[in-house]
Amino acid sequence: MRIFVTGASGWIGSAVVPELIGAGHQAVGLARSDASADALTAAGAEVVRGSLDDLDVLGAAAADSDGVIHLAFKHDVAFSGGFQSAAEADRRAVDVLTEALAGSDRPFVLASGLAGLAPGRVATEQDMPVIEGDSPILIRAVTAQAVLACAERGVRSSVVRLSPTCHGDGDNGFIASLVGIARDKGVSGYAGDGANRWPAVHRLDAARLFRLAVEKAPAGTVLHGVAEEGLPLRDIAEVIGRQLNLPTASIGSEDLAGHFGWMSAFVGLDAAASSAATRTLLGWEPTGPGLLADLEEGHYFGAAGEDIV
Repeated sequence: MRIFVTGASGWIGSAVVPELIGAGHQAVGLARSDASADALTAAGAEVVRGSLDDLDVLGAAAADSDGVIHLAFKHDVAFSGGFQSAAEADRRAVDVLTEALAGSDRPFVLASGLAGLAPGRVATEQDMPVIEGDSPILIRAVTAQAVLACAERGVRSSVVRLSPTCHGDGDNGFIASLVGIARDKGVSGYAGDGANRWPAVHRLDAARLFRLAVEKAPAGTVLHGVAEEGLPLRDIAEVIGRQLNLPTASIGSEDLAGHFGWMSAFVGLDAAASSAATRTLLGWEPTGPGLLADLEEGHYFGAAGEDIV
């Protein structure tokens, strides 16, 4: 298949592209910079120049494809405090991409998240978020539900709910942010008693799941990119503290915003999740290292045990 991939040169996309090509597909990647275009060309992908704001470009590329994997998100905007703005731009892009595929039964795979899905228990693929309140997390949940509804419009749509910790060498997401905050504050912190759980998946395992989804996920399918169901945030903080030679401490609710900044909306979430149905449906079996083992390898900190400023 000819697969259009947004975010193709990003953290997960740069693993999805070789995964697709290795399986015999043609990858077409969206690139907003010369560096991204060069990286995609070197990886063997065709390049479409543009960004998430270039809606005409997105629509045309989707119409010219046999399927779309939508990974792009304005992480730079989101991680600097503009999560709502980034989520709104994402929704506009999704609407254009899915409209281009409507009535064709071609696949559209959306990267979404697990945060806030079923606090206090292990979430499954059958769980749907309760859409209420004004949390920025819910904006992405609404977009995911809209994608699933596209199954009624002739799109073989699926949503991959990714673990908040999609980890590996080169990660600049949540775990890297926790490391940066620990360095800045001089303490590796967690919310409350730190018993809240985050699921995790290695980047290469996530890439394989996206390839399987675009190949054979049925219309309206929810998939979970989860290798480890739930690691207590306290355990994650303890490894970070040990690697940075910093103390580990609980951060009280009144101090979360001051300590964690934009991460305070996520750091206390209990987001344990299962991927049992996903594994059965697609034959997906994660093989990458677990999160704590990945942290112990040291690449989040420079050489193992070395505090790189």
